[in-house]
Amino acid sequence: MASLLDSLERSRLLKDRDAAREVLNPAEPPHVSLLRLCDVGLLEGGLTVSFGVRPDELVGPLTLAMGGAARRFKVVDVRERPVLELHVLAGETSERWEVEDLAALVHNLNDLYLEAPDVRAVTVLGEWNDALQLLCVEKRALPRLLRERFFQPYNRDALERMMEKR
Repeated sequence: MASLLDSLERSRLLKDRDAAREVLNPAEPPHVSLLRLCDVGLLEGGLTVSFGVRPDELVGPLTLAMGGAARRFKVVDVRERPVLELHVLAGETSERWEVEDLAALVHNLNDLYLEAPDVRAVTVLGEWNDALQLLCVEKRALPRLLRERFFQPYNRDALERMMEKR
């Protein structure tokens, strides 16, 4: 388990190593430990999102965790039918997004801020305790994390394509 904690510390993602040691179960796979650490709030940039949360409700906490220019992101209007649609404003960019779920919101935000070096990428770590575990990561740390065996985000393919475009 030490290698997981060492890697998280190197990436500046671990808040409290001693608390993390108490939470981890050495018998479980490292990617499960990562979910557990996110769920208990021990990962910098980690968010635990209940399955009942709508994309428009997550925008504020998520863009705050992404940092940089994403903090100025605004939702101008929300339409609920037939599919949830967000009218968003990011700087001079005004767009309408159909977001059927949280994964679609994450995808759109990552795409919108692809070229912004001061905005963290959002990774979807997976599900744990009836919640979705998200982790906002500095883009410069993402290539190293993607090589780690414990790092198995649901949106891995999109993150790898994001790194290729940069």
